[in-house]
Amino acid sequence: MKEDLPKLLKYLRKRFNSPTLRLVMPPRKTDMAEVFVGDEQIATLTRDEDDGEICYYLQMAILDIDLDEA
Repeated sequence: MKEDLPKLLKYLRKRFNSPTLRLVMPPRKTDMAEVFVGDEQIATLTRDEDDGEICYYLQMAILDIDLDEA
C-alpha cells in the first residue's frame, strides 16, 4: 500500500477538494492508512486484494455530537 499512497492522496485531495488532506501509515501496518484533514484524523483507508483485483475502502465514523457542530 505504501507505494500507492501518492496516487491515493492525489485522488482523495481532488475528490474532496481538500489540499490539507494527508495519509499516514501507522507503524507495523501494511494494508491501511489514517486519513487526516489538517491535524484531525477523519477516516481510515484500507487495501483489499481479492483474485488479483485491488480496491481501497474509506471508513469514516460520524458521531451524533459532530452533527451538532455542523
